[in-house]
Amino acid sequence: MRRFLDLPAPALLALLYLSWITVGALLLMLPVASNDGITWSDAFFTATSAVTVTGLVVVDTGTAFTTFGQGVLMLLIQLGGMGLMTFAVLVLSSLGMQIGLAQRQFLREEMGLSSLGGLLDIVRIVFKVVLVCEVIGMAIMAFVFVPDFGWREGLWQAAFHSISAFNNAGFSLFSNSLMGYVGNPLIIITISVQFIVAGLGFAVLSDILVHGKWQKFSLHTRLMLVGTLSLILISCFGYGVLEWNNPETLAGLATSGERLNAIWFEAVTPRTAGFNSMNTAAMQDSTTLMTMVLMVIGGGSTSTAGGIKVTTAVVLLLATIAFFRNSGKMRAFGYSVGLQQGLKVMALLTISLFVILAGLFLIVATHEIDFLTAAFEVTSAFGTVGLSQGATGELNDFGRAIICLIMFLGRLGPLTLGFFLASKTTPRIQYPEGSIFLG
Repeated sequence: MRRFLDLPAPALLALLYLSWITVGALLLMLPVASNDGITWSDAFFTATSAVTVTGLVVVDTGTAFTTFGQGVLMLLIQLGGMGLMTFAVLVLSSLGMQIGLAQRQFLREEMGLSSLGGLLDIVRIVFKVVLVCEVIGMAIMAFVFVPDFGWREGLWQAAFHSISAFNNAGFSLFSNSLMGYVGNPLIIITISVQFIVAGLGFAVLSDILVHGKWQKFSLHTRLMLVGTLSLILISCFGYGVLEWNNPETLAGLATSGERLNAIWFEAVTPRTAGFNSMNTAAMQDSTTLMTMVLMVIGGGSTSTAGGIKVTTAVVLLLATIAFFRNSGKMRAFGYSVGLQQGLKVMALLTISLFVILAGLFLIVATHEIDFLTAAFEVTSAFGTVGLSQGATGELNDFGRAIICLIMFLGRLGPLTLGFFLASKTTPRIQYPEGSIFLG
């Protein structure tokens, strides 16, 4: 046991998630969990998708699983959505593992805390925010689902979709996700607000709850809020322009109200939520490409969302601006951003692109799937989004294993990379600078 606790933090977190996936798959294989039985491949893929809060599915969640099986999925989603944060900050107290000062400083930096002593405070906020948001979401959606399905089934539908939404999981008990409720603003707005709030990150929510004023917000919070708002506005405009006249998506909806609901929802759901209110497979190629970019960016650090994170994209933009201004400093909102942050961004982006391209190569090399469709699937897996254009059901066991690995890396990768980057070493030998011609 001691040797297990002495493992590096990234390895310990990976083993914890693998254990959740294994236990989840075993529970899903129980006869009481499914209606007609599922394969081991189905069980492991579904468990991986739930623990990594992705939402890609190989079986219809609402019909393939019993109430017990759906309950197992809810538990896995909840553990997966909250576990990455809570285990990262509570690993010392809950598992007895010693975390060094460098790792604590990295966690403090990522969570936007003012002191190392505040690491446990954010966990209390996590539990409070999760409980309040999920209960409120369930109560609101019950006003729609209870009249549609009755008290027992309606409350179950409301609870499942509330947990799935807040944890950015994208699992739905409806075979067409939320396409049947595109004309119901109560469902569309409630679910979208849940995954947007959770996607901001608990560091941002903590900052807002504690300080409440823009002038007192940290740089991380300011960048997250501005970056999130900018992405929402850009994507709303993009979806509206690109899909308004597409008869298989927006143009096929009955009213302008349904179109506006769909535009809003499709603009925010690629930020790792995974629900869809229109036929994702029928989108224009240009819209598909835009969606892939949004899926790679994802949500915020210390959130239930995946992707490279909004702040990573913003810092990358700041570095580009600084380069063209011939400035050695990145600046935003009266703060400067250090070079080390820029190097972290480049490392994270490089690794992310490598994982996506390697996974795409393996999928297209072993399957007869359209290239753009395969790229969309791989990107969705890495961003732990869960949107699909139908390729998931066509994957063989090897393809499923590749997508599972990508979902796993997409969920744990950024934090794991952060732990390694937090361990700084000073070179004993200083080398002279060399000149390299670039561009």
